[in-house]
Amino acid sequence: MGNCPCLLETAHAEFDEAASFLGLDPALSEFLRWPMKEYCFTVPIRMDDGHSRTFHGYRILYNYARGPCTGGLLWHLDETMDSGRAMAACMTWRTALMDIPLGGAAGGLICDSKTLSETEKERLARGWMRAMAPHMGEDRDVLSPDVYTTPQIMAWMLDEYEVITGRSHPAAIAGKPLALGGSQGRNDAAARGGIYAVREACKVLGIDPKGTYAIQGFGNSGQLAGLLHPRILGGGKLVAVSDTSGGIYSLNGIDPVALVEYKQKTGKVSSFPSTQPITNEDLLELDVDVLYPAAREDVITQASAEQIKARIICELADGSVTAEADLILHIKGVHVIPDFLANAGGVTVSYLEQVQGSYHYFWPLDEIHRQLDARVTKACHEILQMQKSKNVPVRFAAYLVAVNRVAEAVKMRGWI
Repeated sequence: MGNCPCLLETAHAEFDEAASFLGLDPALSEFLRWPMKEYCFTVPIRMDDGHSRTFHGYRILYNYARGPCTGGLLWHLDETMDSGRAMAACMTWRTALMDIPLGGAAGGLICDSKTLSETEKERLARGWMRAMAPHMGEDRDVLSPDVYTTPQIMAWMLDEYEVITGRSHPAAIAGKPLALGGSQGRNDAAARGGIYAVREACKVLGIDPKGTYAIQGFGNSGQLAGLLHPRILGGGKLVAVSDTSGGIYSLNGIDPVALVEYKQKTGKVSSFPSTQPITNEDLLELDVDVLYPAAREDVITQASAEQIKARIICELADGSVTAEADLILHIKGVHVIPDFLANAGGVTVSYLEQVQGSYHYFWPLDEIHRQLDARVTKACHEILQMQKSKNVPVRFAAYLVAVNRVAEAVKMRGWI
């Protein structure tokens, strides 16, 4: 978020390469490079001490050729329109890749949410929705939580939207609490989708899914990956984990359940019993079957890619593998599951929540898992088919599938 122009430049560069490879008409390419609609507004609220403050908000609808838009809302001091444009573009390609009949959007509010009280957060949430309500809804744009926004914030926004419209709209907001029409299975959806993608990669590459794995970053996504990997794949030995406190390693394996409990109790993974210290750099270079970068962007770079020995990299964190590193890893034969497939489970279950809310009928957890599994599996095989037929890196193959779908919808509508 802090280097926003870079994010947008990267998004443009990735799209331009895919559009050129697909041979898109120049007019169509130019249209798809930019958001279709942008809203920028102020949100004035009264603070708890009685004085008023004005906050700046935005919402960007990147492309809705395939259906209503969907995307997260971030509350962060470093939020900008350019970072929003990049995220809305990514969501457009992500929904297309998963073959969800939605477009991509992103929204933001420039604030330091850590300094706000709960009542101030509620006023902000309602104020943001008052500004955007005429343009929101299940048939236009569906909001979901992202950085520093929560199910509670989504609940306040849904309530404000329904007060303004005078009607019940459970499908207008995703990521809500279960009591207000949220969906089962959303909490671990992003990590679960990544594990499903790892399973499919193991099948295609002939890799034992019960082999070794390591996790760089042990926040929410990393912890869920640690727990879900052996459950979904039928086994697996966790040999290394790192977080901001340092890294731990054990050739005999680390119990992910015990490690999650330890992390929740102590706030760190370092000094976990029966392990030895390991640097973050050494963890990334371990000879493991699966590596999960789950912390931040740009951790595997051109300089470090040559030292990577993992057979599969599942990019749970956005942008953890740079474009230069991606090409090197492809040449080395490392299978990289790109971020906009690896963590697409979140938007997929948000879509399922939207569908359930529209029908006022909710599925049990096993049905949510089944539908998520089916969509991730389908996307994996479509990407692999494209990758083999064009002999390109997996990430680029995913872009080709996604961009082609959006371009086709734009052409069929006669927009370009």
